[in-house]
Amino acid sequence: MEIKGYTYGYGAVKGTYKSERAARSREALMETGINWVCLAFSVKQKTYSSTEIFFDFRRSVPDLEVISTIEHFHKNNVKVCLKPMIDTEDGVWRARIDFPDQTVFEEDKYWKKWFEYYKAFILHYAEIAEYTGCEMLCLGCEMLGTERKEAYWRDLIAAVRNVYTGKLTYNTNHGHEDEAAWYDALDYIGTSAYYRVAAEGGASLTQMKAEWEKIAENLEKISEKMKKPIIFMEVGCRSARGCATMPWDFLRKEFPHDEDEQANFYESCLSTFSDKPWFAGIFWWDWSCVIYDTPEEAAKDNGFNTHLKKAEEVVKKYYCS
Repeated sequence: MEIKGYTYGYGAVKGTYKSERAARSREALMETGINWVCLAFSVKQKTYSSTEIFFDFRRSVPDLEVISTIEHFHKNNVKVCLKPMIDTEDGVWRARIDFPDQTVFEEDKYWKKWFEYYKAFILHYAEIAEYTGCEMLCLGCEMLGTERKEAYWRDLIAAVRNVYTGKLTYNTNHGHEDEAAWYDALDYIGTSAYYRVAAEGGASLTQMKAEWEKIAENLEKISEKMKKPIIFMEVGCRSARGCATMPWDFLRKEFPHDEDEQANFYESCLSTFSDKPWFAGIFWWDWSCVIYDTPEEAAKDNGFNTHLKKAEEVVKKYYCS
């Protein structure tokens, strides 16, 4: 497995990356044995149907903070995948960003304008990725509504290749790994692998691994067909009982704390995929910029964080070996 990584940085706002607590969090993250990190941050458009994307100078992470964070990881021999993302201020999942392909008077009127903004957004960060020597750039995340617009995506990829010399990927959602025709223009097929691997809370390691094996069989076929290695750009499970039945969940606060279920999810995934030749690796979702410091705090956290939980020891076993 080439990529032993975590996602870091999502949810940050202006000032977060340069804080002392964020620096401590990065140091703790690097102790897990990572050799890659996916630096993820978002810029927002007002609604899912907005055609314009604007940097918010009040809140968005400034370029200098992005650059200094990349440099911090590089100084510690950790490779970086830069992952600029779009979110919506109205809270609608970015997968719902979509427009009509044709109006009465003009074909692709809204798509043309949106992709003009999105292309400029990605090219800005492609230049930063090139300047800082990022080893990989992710061109988008879970933007299912846009994926059918092949010509626009191919044009964007060609433009990025003109300014960035590293590897390119895109982060689709699980179950869509072979649906977009333009994935052949990328170096890796990336996916948010929030696959359901349990029928109910408290599933065993054996039960989860059996489900991952079925998923692996299908993904291997896709990798062979597309002639591309696959990366889990996002995957994870909260430390709460029942979350392996819905690994994408971050809202169900009533689920009780359960480190065993989270650890079984991580162990079953790593034991299934770590030796697959077509599988490039994992960026676990996610490692917070501001992390708790004690086991007592970890025992109260039911989120995706693995720090000071059983799942962290699982990751270290595979990452440090």
